[in-house]
Amino acid sequence: MMNAFVFTLVGLGLFFSLLRLLTGPTPFDRVLSLDTMNIIISGSIVLIALIFNNALYLDIAIVYAVLAFLETIVFARYLEGRS
Repeated sequence: MMNAFVFTLVGLGLFFSLLRLLTGPTPFDRVLSLDTMNIIISGSIVLIALIFNNALYLDIAIVYAVLAFLETIVFARYLEGRS
């Protein structure tokens, strides 16, 4: 019961972040919403690791978080050079 509530809230956070990604007035808002989505997804993978009691998911979450961080840096550098 509690898991359904938590994942409902996570889904709501992803929905609003996706909404900002699609309708963001500036490219910087879009990058920020993409970073927020990546953080929510990394946290969701950690929650799945906790639910299934499997440490392999933690490794996946770490790799995903590092790649998401690099993605954010690349997009920010691109936007910095564009303005």
